[in-house]
Amino acid sequence: MVALGVAALASPGAFEAYGQADPGLAGQLLVATEKMPDPRFFRTVIYMLQHDATGARGLVVNRLLGDMRLADVLERFGLDGRDAGDGIRVHYGGPVDPGRGFVLHTADYAGAGSRVIAGGIAVTTDVEILNAMARGQGPRRSLLALGFAGWAPGQLEGEIRRGGWISVLSDEAIVFDDDHARKWERAMARRRIDL
Repeated sequence: MVALGVAALASPGAFEAYGQADPGLAGQLLVATEKMPDPRFFRTVIYMLQHDATGARGLVVNRLLGDMRLADVLERFGLDGRDAGDGIRVHYGGPVDPGRGFVLHTADYAGAGSRVIAGGIAVTTDVEILNAMARGQGPRRSLLALGFAGWAPGQLEGEIRRGGWISVLSDEAIVFDDDHARKWERAMARRRIDL
């Protein structure tokens, strides 16, 4: 078990698309290449939540912090955790605002603060999802992440041009798989080679 200071889930509007017509990289995986100069992102796989003229945001999906009892997580949010059974895996979502929580999940759950991103994957920023999960009424698959990865307008595009990242198609098999050590290799295997 890992002891974490979970402060709060993100505000409900944390990843609104700001009316973007083109989703950019939202719903895709951003994969760090061997040319990534920032050691914090070495062999990192990020599920992209937003990518538009205002910048880009995503959640790292291959950095497990540890396991916590769901009851402990609920209590940290001021909720009743007495009947919460199973544990929950807590992930490092990125270096920005590490005290904020985000639940990336299958789109079979929709509640306050939920937004479908693409391909049957959604993000929820309202703490009620944790209550639903404790009652067995949450999403089929989920990933609780603390913090997020974020880029200012044009910053991510520059990092991609310099070869630090590639983008590949996403699916829930990679996003929610518990084999975190192999997610990077599996995502890299999806890259296109242009001849």
